[in-house]
Amino acid sequence: MILQMTLSSPFLLSSCSSAHRLNPLLFSKRRHCPIKFSHFPFHLLTKTRFLTVAAAATENGVFTSPENAKSFDFSSEERIYNWWESQGFFKPNFDRGSDPFVVSMPPPNVTGSLHMGHAMFVTLEDIMVRYNRMKGRPTLWLPGTDHAGIATQLVVEKMLASEGIKRTDLSRDEFTKRVWEWKEKYGGTITNQIKRLGASCDWTRERFTLDEQLSQSVIEAFIKLHEKGLIYQGSYLVNWSPNLQTAVSDLEVEYSEEPGTLYHIKYRVAGQNDFLTVATTRPETLFGDVAIAVNPKDDRYSKFIGKMAIVPMTYGRHVPIIADRHVDKDFGTGVLKISPGHDHNDYYLARKLGLPILNVMNKDGTLNEVAGLYCGLDRFEARKKLWSELEETGLAIKKEPHTLRVPRSQRGGEIIEPLVSKQWFVTMEPLAEKALRAVEKGELTIIPERFEKIYNHWLSNIKDWCISRQLWWGHRIPVWYIVGKNCEEDYIVARNADEALEKAREKYGKNVEIYQDPDVLDTWFSSALWPFSTLGWPDVSAEDFKKFYPTTMLETGHDILFFWVARMVMMGIEFTGTVPFSYVYLHGLIRDSQGRKMSKTLGNVIDPLDTIKEFGTDALRFTISLGTAGQDLNLSTERLTANKAFTNKLWNAGKFVLQNMPSQTDVSAWEAIRNCKFDKEESVLRLPLPECWVVSELHVLIDMVTASYDKFFFGDVGREIYDFFWSDFADWYIEASKARLYQSGANSACSEAQAVLLYVFKNVLKLLHPFMPFVTEELWQALPDPEEALIVSPWPQTSLPRFPNSIKKFENFQALTRAIRNARAEYSVEPAKRISASIVASEEVIQYISNEKEVLALLSRLDLQNIHFTDSPPGDANQSVHLVASEGLEAYLPLADMVNISAEVERLSKRLSKMQVEYDGLAARLSSRKFVEKAPEDVVRGVREKAAEAEEKIKLTKNRLAFLKSSILVSQ
Repeated sequence: MILQMTLSSPFLLSSCSSAHRLNPLLFSKRRHCPIKFSHFPFHLLTKTRFLTVAAAATENGVFTSPENAKSFDFSSEERIYNWWESQGFFKPNFDRGSDPFVVSMPPPNVTGSLHMGHAMFVTLEDIMVRYNRMKGRPTLWLPGTDHAGIATQLVVEKMLASEGIKRTDLSRDEFTKRVWEWKEKYGGTITNQIKRLGASCDWTRERFTLDEQLSQSVIEAFIKLHEKGLIYQGSYLVNWSPNLQTAVSDLEVEYSEEPGTLYHIKYRVAGQNDFLTVATTRPETLFGDVAIAVNPKDDRYSKFIGKMAIVPMTYGRHVPIIADRHVDKDFGTGVLKISPGHDHNDYYLARKLGLPILNVMNKDGTLNEVAGLYCGLDRFEARKKLWSELEETGLAIKKEPHTLRVPRSQRGGEIIEPLVSKQWFVTMEPLAEKALRAVEKGELTIIPERFEKIYNHWLSNIKDWCISRQLWWGHRIPVWYIVGKNCEEDYIVARNADEALEKAREKYGKNVEIYQDPDVLDTWFSSALWPFSTLGWPDVSAEDFKKFYPTTMLETGHDILFFWVARMVMMGIEFTGTVPFSYVYLHGLIRDSQGRKMSKTLGNVIDPLDTIKEFGTDALRFTISLGTAGQDLNLSTERLTANKAFTNKLWNAGKFVLQNMPSQTDVSAWEAIRNCKFDKEESVLRLPLPECWVVSELHVLIDMVTASYDKFFFGDVGREIYDFFWSDFADWYIEASKARLYQSGANSACSEAQAVLLYVFKNVLKLLHPFMPFVTEELWQALPDPEEALIVSPWPQTSLPRFPNSIKKFENFQALTRAIRNARAEYSVEPAKRISASIVASEEVIQYISNEKEVLALLSRLDLQNIHFTDSPPGDANQSVHLVASEGLEAYLPLADMVNISAEVERLSKRLSKMQVEYDGLAARLSSRKFVEKAPEDVVRGVREKAAEAEEKIKLTKNRLAFLKSSILVSQ
């Protein structure tokens, strides 16, 4: 019935485009508005106009036009990615600029499988890279993987174990051969998964930390540091992994709070009947005690200072009782046993005081000969046996539950043992001083700035770095020993075995025999060279080194600021004389929706690949990029769902733009569109108000977004684009444009609307491409005459004309539209019903509002023939709903147009009666002293809130009834 009635409207049919359409003045849809209108089913209409456009976009089989697909197909992402790579778009291009933007990808472990941490760094780095590529800078994102010494060796050992083979059954060469075979077969998994995220890396430059050239750089770095006296060998306390049989770095030790026991043991004072009670969590280490310490201000024990104590179960071994201010009087009994061979704090105290260091542990976690009868027992078995015998001898006082901070191996999960071991170390203090100055002098910027304090604190208190590992997989330490000579005093540092033998013969004679140190270097040693070793160092004449070093940006997680970032800075300055990158951008952790760290134990791990299948790569990238630098991000299905909807909104907007362009064969229409320019003030100012407004807002957005990109404020960028696209462009301008697109007869307003739609949408795609590369490229390729691929298209020009006055005018127009919509919703006016309106304003305001009468009628569902503009209230003002849209802009909506007043009075009266009953019930509960005093506080508060809400509704309903009744009286 409605369709038959509206066919007579002069605005129904349009010849602006080549296919007839229903006039959307009658069929319109809005989002975020109180009134919802449904779109006409446009898919039923002819699409002949755009077959040529769609064909052009899909002729190569890579892209799909929105004209041919209901929504963006996630399965096309891999096709698009392969096309980008095949076209060479990921390689640096010097055609448009000479100042390169260079990022070294943090190399994931070759054993790795994609997790959300990878998704975070890939997304953020790809945003930076794509933005700078579009800005015309030669852009290099250099990818690679880390050989991951411990992790890889463990994986291969497990594989061999499944075959019934132990690592020690093989020679070193045989084992490393098996590891290389594993790497060739499985090592590319993480690389392919990173590609799935859209990483636009130059894969032709992919590196592996054990590549021949990178291995040469590692050897060269070791030799140079050794020549400067910065590498030395010695026996020191390290983190030891008994199962892995190697030292491990601080980073590879994870501490967990676990239930344990505090043991109270008697230590007799030599020559007296007194004893001291020591509380310890590790009684088995008492065989390594070298002193007993108390706080000098602890009056309980001051009389014992300077005397000797007898270590239990050691056949009367005496140790001194000393005073040290670092002893915590309140922990345990306030008496501390000093076991420097098995505790980091004790170790540094013993070195400071010149105490001996006793090691009671073998490298497999069993006790050695120092433990006497306990020799050969596992450390935990020894603990049980020792306590039992202490109880038998009366030296055990008590044991009590105690929460321990237990150090566990990140790789194997076993408890780490502090152990004195002969290792290779780097002296860090002179390297750290230069790295500190780099930040002080502004040569290196850390984002966010607060991490500078952490960086400075760590470097100012740095300890020497243990760089040797007792593994077979990794960079072999380039040191050779002389058979029959002392290893610590007689050794050769060389680039290879031949050079080592030559040096040894010069020093020890022709018959000398040499053998290489069996240890390998810490994986972090090669990683510290990553920004320059990957570019050709130590060959400083290498083309890539000359073009791309120093790099621009290092982006990584804040948790490895010390272990990787600071070391790269130190090594970069030491070996190249230059800070290896200008900026360090630190991201936070991705947590679950409740803010918990993701873990298999909690069952809250979100798999990026599963997420991509369900929501698409673009939605995932957009979601995790909206955080703030250095802050953890909570990831939820709700956020992913919302951003998947954003992808769909983009797709539908693209479909609308395409459906409302002229036919490719309509030369004159396209000429009119191309003649619309938006880079000159006079051309923008000549546009109708909605067009001038949206173009002005776009130009403001381009400047804001560009500035935020340059400051690395990616969360701001994403939110700014999202708000503009969804609210300004999709919700307002696309809807307003329909008033132009479906007017009867082709005209300049139609061409301007088409030109503005195309111009704004293209620029939105450009601004959004670094965040959502796949859907934006797909849409870009579907648009008429794409100049080139979006990935390499020029970034939008900044400082384009914008008119604040036009923006203000359209904001008034929006306020008027919203006010009318809200009134319609308030009075439950049927969506299809058109109502009259009198717009009251000054002559200036009326002029620009009345010029957009068709748009106002479309967006507010007004009767176009009954919109009146005046400078004073209409005669029926007292029978109308009065709206104040903004200062100096009002509207009067005749009540009779909106509702059947008598029926509405009857409906509201019934509703008021129900509301009164509900309110009376709530009031009765609150008047009950028993309820108020005995009911839970939150229940009482809830009833009070409901009562207040009900009271407010009653007041509003009474006012509405009074207004309606007065209207009836006036009309009578």
